[in-house]
Amino acid sequence: MNLLRTLTFAAAALIAAGTAASAAPAEPVKASNVVLVHGAWADGSSWAKVIPYLQAAGLKVTAVQNPLTSLEDSAAVTRRALALQDGPTVLVGHSWGGTVVSEVGTDPKVSALVYIAARAPDAGEDFVALAGKYPNPPARAGIVNHDGETKLSEDAFLKYFANGVDATTAKELYAVQWPTAASIFAGRTTAAAWHDKPSFYAVSKQDKTIDPDFERFLAKRINATTVELDAGHLSLVSHPKEVADLILKAAGRAE
Repeated sequence: MNLLRTLTFAAAALIAAGTAASAAPAEPVKASNVVLVHGAWADGSSWAKVIPYLQAAGLKVTAVQNPLTSLEDSAAVTRRALALQDGPTVLVGHSWGGTVVSEVGTDPKVSALVYIAARAPDAGEDFVALAGKYPNPPARAGIVNHDGETKLSEDAFLKYFANGVDATTAKELYAVQWPTAASIFAGRTTAAAWHDKPSFYAVSKQDKTIDPDFERFLAKRINATTVELDAGHLSLVSHPKEVADLILKAAGRAE
């Protein structure tokens, strides 16, 4: 009986060990490329401080010039950028760019998804209604709509969208902010790549454009490897090294 009991315990231990091993997160695929997707009221230059860190690590980096005219247009431009990549690619989105990442990240070249203070909608989801369950951040009051295109007022951009960014850089970013179609915010994705791809999320604790608790909810929902940065919405500008470190982790290149 003692021998039988010993064998039974040994078998149970092996089963438990096997279960634990299968439940352990897989190591990130080592990626060769990174494609960066900017959000609303911005352009590709918003990644300028992150890019050198990624290039120094040996990654090929492409910053998409997101047209911000519709989800379909933005997805098409991003798909064209992905088609030019050779090998595993990390797809990164900031703010509204996370919508594009969720839609396009099903591409077989995409090895991981990174969301920087970003939307992360589910397929077909009414994201506006979901966001409405959280406080309305102050930047939203500064949206100016003209003939279907939106921009942020200078006051809202500098105080709330670019909070935490030095004044000179914030004014430069305000000067290059790209007009954003009002209709894109209600656009619904047809896919949610985060269901099947390893996901990473950087929460901005001082965000005044997307509620930080909403970001935490999204990060948890997509089961993301998450970091919290003491930054405003533009953490990619104010905390580029920390943002780059998360991207490098997703690329399997963290030290």
